[in-house]
Amino acid sequence: MPNLNDLLTIIEGYIGGSKGFPFFPIILIGTGLFFTIYLKFPQFRFFKHALKVVRGKYDKPGEKGDASHFQALTTALSGTVGTGNIAGVALAIYLGGPAALFWMLVTAFLGMTTKFVEVTLSHKYRETDEQGFISGGPMYYMKNKLNMKWLAGFFAAMTIISSFGTGSLPQINSITNSLFSTFGFNKMLVGAILSILLAFVILGGIKRIAKVTEKLVPTMALIYFVGALAVIAYNYENIIPSFISIFTNVFSGTAAVGGFLGAGFSYALTKGVNRGLFSNEAGQGSAPIAHAAARTEEPVSEGMVAILEPFIDTIVICTLTGLVILSSGVWTEKLPNRFQSTDMIVMANQYDDSNKEDRTELIQFLGNQKKLPLFTGELKVENGAIENQVSIINARSIAENVLIYNTDGDLYSGKVKIEKGKSTSENGVYFQGNSLMHSAPLTAEAFSRSLLGDWGRWIVSIGLLLFAFSTAIAWAYYGGRSVTYLFGAKGVLPYRIIYCIGFFVASFADTTIIWTISGITIVLMALPNLVGILMLHKDMKTTMNTYWDKFKKEYPDEV
Repeated sequence: MPNLNDLLTIIEGYIGGSKGFPFFPIILIGTGLFFTIYLKFPQFRFFKHALKVVRGKYDKPGEKGDASHFQALTTALSGTVGTGNIAGVALAIYLGGPAALFWMLVTAFLGMTTKFVEVTLSHKYRETDEQGFISGGPMYYMKNKLNMKWLAGFFAAMTIISSFGTGSLPQINSITNSLFSTFGFNKMLVGAILSILLAFVILGGIKRIAKVTEKLVPTMALIYFVGALAVIAYNYENIIPSFISIFTNVFSGTAAVGGFLGAGFSYALTKGVNRGLFSNEAGQGSAPIAHAAARTEEPVSEGMVAILEPFIDTIVICTLTGLVILSSGVWTEKLPNRFQSTDMIVMANQYDDSNKEDRTELIQFLGNQKKLPLFTGELKVENGAIENQVSIINARSIAENVLIYNTDGDLYSGKVKIEKGKSTSENGVYFQGNSLMHSAPLTAEAFSRSLLGDWGRWIVSIGLLLFAFSTAIAWAYYGGRSVTYLFGAKGVLPYRIIYCIGFFVASFADTTIIWTISGITIVLMALPNLVGILMLHKDMKTTMNTYWDKFKKEYPDEV
C-alpha cells in the first residue's frame, strides 16, 4: 500500500498533468493566451494606465467599497507574494531545472491578462453581505451571470480547502523550516507565536487586514529586492549563463548536471506552470476576492490594477530568486542537510551518478517511468555509518556521506527497519548527509553565496517570514468570504479558529506532503474559474470596450 504522500503525489500527478497528458498546464496557458489575443494584449496596452489607477488618480468620492485601489492591490499581493517567490522558485528549479523557471515566466506573462479578466468580472458582479461588507469573487459571477449555483458552490468549497493548501499550511511550514535551518529555532514555538499573531490580525476583518498589508508588502518586497540584487551582483560572471540556461532546453528538458539527475520537457512544463500559478495565482480565482473590496464603480479599472500583480510577483521577484539560485550554482550541489522522510528512499542496489546508465535509470525511476528494487529489511548501523550495500536517494539525488543520528544528536549504532525504501524504525533516528536541497533552504543557501555571507540567510528567513505571514493573512480573508457565501457570516469565526489551528499544526509537519497538497488544491480551485471566465469572454470584451469609450470622453487628454 502506498503511504499518504505517495498517494497524494499520484493524485497530483494526474490532475496536475505531470503524469500522462498535461491538460491543466495547457488549459491554464491556453486561457491566458486566448484572452491575450482576444483582448489585444492588455498587459501591454493598459500597463501605464494601471499605474495611474493604483495611485488613485481617477478616484471619485463616495464610491462603494471597503479598501482603496492600493490596499486591494497590496492585499492581493500579500496573498501571492509568499513562499512561491522564495521556496516555490527553488522547488521548481530543483524539480525541472532552469527550464521550469521559463514556464513560470510564461505563466506570469499570460497570467497578467487572466488576472485582468477574472478581477474585472468578479468586481462587476459583487454583492454586499448581511453585515454590510463587500463580497466578491468568481462564485458571484458564476451565480449572478452564469446562473450556475452548483459551480459557484464548488468553487467556494475549493477556495476554503485551498486556503489551507495554499495560504496556511505551506506558508507556516516554510517559515519554520527556514528559521530552524538558519537559527535552530524550535518549529512548534515559532508556530505557536505566529498563530497567535495571525489570529489577532484576521479576527479584525478586511479593514485591519488592509492596514497591515499596505505597510507589510512594500517593506518586505524592498528588503528582498535589495538582498537579491546583492547576490546577483556578487556572482555577476554567471548572470548571462544563468539567463541562457533558462531559455535553452525549454522543449527538450534539462540534462543532468552535478547532483541534478535531469528532467524532461513535460516535467519542467508542469512543475513550472504549477509553481508559477502557486506564486501569482493568476487564474486561480483568489485575487478577485480581495479586489472586490476596492472602492470603485468601474470593474475594469480594478481589473487593470490586477495586471500589475503577476508582473511584480513573478516576472520581477521570482526572476530575481531564480537568478540568485542559478548564478550561485547551488541548485546542482550536494549540500549538508538533515533528510526528511518523504524526500528519502533507500534503494536495494548501489548507484553512481557519474555513471550515465545509472543516471538514466534513476531519472526514469523518479519520473515513475521505471521500477527499481527498493530495500526492505534492516539497516545495520555502526557509529552512524550504514554497513549494508545500499544507496540513499534524498531530494532526487544520490546522497553522500550519510550518517544516522539518534534523537539526542549522537551517532547511532543498531538497526533501522526499512520497508519498501522507507524507514519504519521507531527508534526516533534521523539521516543526515550531503544531497540536493529544495524549497526555502535552497534559496537561503544561494543567498549566502555572496558578500552577505550568513546575512543572506537572514534576508531569506526574514523575507520568508514576512512574505508567508502576509499570504496566510490574505488567504484567511479569501476563505472567510467563501464561508460567507456558503454558510453566511455566522460561519466565519469557526473557520478562522480552525484556520489558525491548522496554521499551528503545519509548523512542524512534513514539507513534502504539504507542497503536494497545495498542488492538488490549486488545480481544483483554478479549473472552475477558468471555465467560467472563458464562458464570459464576450461579456468581458464588451465591459472593457464600454469602460474605455467612457474614459476617452471623460479624460480626452489621457488617451
